[in-house]
Amino acid sequence: MPMTNVAEAKAQLSSLIEKALAGEEVIISKHGKPMVRLVPYERDASPRDMSVRIWEGEVRLADDFDELPAELMTAFSGDAH
Repeated sequence: MPMTNVAEAKAQLSSLIEKALAGEEVIISKHGKPMVRLVPYERDASPRDMSVRIWEGEVRLADDFDELPAELMTAFSGDAH
């Protein structure tokens, strides 16, 4: 297993990224010991459960959630000067 030390990795980061993207194993070592493996990022493409009530019991909205206090309305309307 070929390894690249940290100093070499700093100088050759672009080429190491290209190697990892091409499927090569890239190991970065420190003092001769393997520390990290450089791998391509894989976006999570799993489907999301967007069904109704998925957050039921997990989130609580205050009873006055939709009520805007008068002082905030004044501040946002620009009449606070």
